[in-house]
Amino acid sequence: MQYPVQYLQFIEKFNEGEYYECHDLLEDIWMEDKSDKFLQGLLQLSVGLYHLEYGNLKGARWMFGNARKYLSRYGPVHWGLDVEEVLRYIEKCEAVLPDQDAIPYAEAKAMTFPSMRLYVDTSC
Repeated sequence: MQYPVQYLQFIEKFNEGEYYECHDLLEDIWMEDKSDKFLQGLLQLSVGLYHLEYGNLKGARWMFGNARKYLSRYGPVHWGLDVEEVLRYIEKCEAVLPDQDAIPYAEAKAMTFPSMRLYVDTSC
């Protein structure tokens, strides 16, 4: 299958930790078909990570929950992506969130949270 170039760029930017850019890339193709909950789930995952980086834990928690809900419909693999692995990653992120709504930016930047490299199997 040939994937949209924005999707492959999303994977690249995600792996570079550029979560804001991730959102912009996928939003373009998601806007063409808002019923695509797979893309919406990936969008919300990247927004959750962006919120986490800036200390908005309430926003991160909300986005992770939505991402999990949407992506869980697409396992184990969709568009060459191991969705089950992504869902485990979301759970790890949720598990390390402090029980607060927000923390200062400097504290958020110093926080260690799980990382993940996405890989798309383009041979499918």
